[in-house]
Amino acid sequence: MNKKILIVDDDPRNIFALKLTLKARGYVVETCTMAQEAFDILNTDHDFSVILMDMMMPGIDGYEAVRIIRNTPGIQDIPVIAVTAQAMPEDRQKCMEVGANDYISKPIDVDLLLTAIEKLS
Repeated sequence: MNKKILIVDDDPRNIFALKLTLKARGYVVETCTMAQEAFDILNTDHDFSVILMDMMMPGIDGYEAVRIIRNTPGIQDIPVIAVTAQAMPEDRQKCMEVGANDYISKPIDVDLLLTAIEKLS
């Protein structure tokens, strides 16, 4: 399988839990805590199956990060799953409008996340 997933989240606990869960299921996982770091990784490695993007981060938030990814040749087609604690219907809509392919609310339901990843990768 060896699908690669990039986790972008400013909370190390979220990264730790997600990384553990995904690695246990055979995914190759890279992580970073800031959008700019994600851009640096993606500019050198386009080989990600999915990006899990936390939408609420300091600096460049997930909404702006997804917009930038969608407008960057070479990485614009990598599927992005928006991950956010904001769980209102309008939050999902906002994520989809900036270019996210799917949306998962926190706390993350692992089965929903795995289904979303499989659907997109």
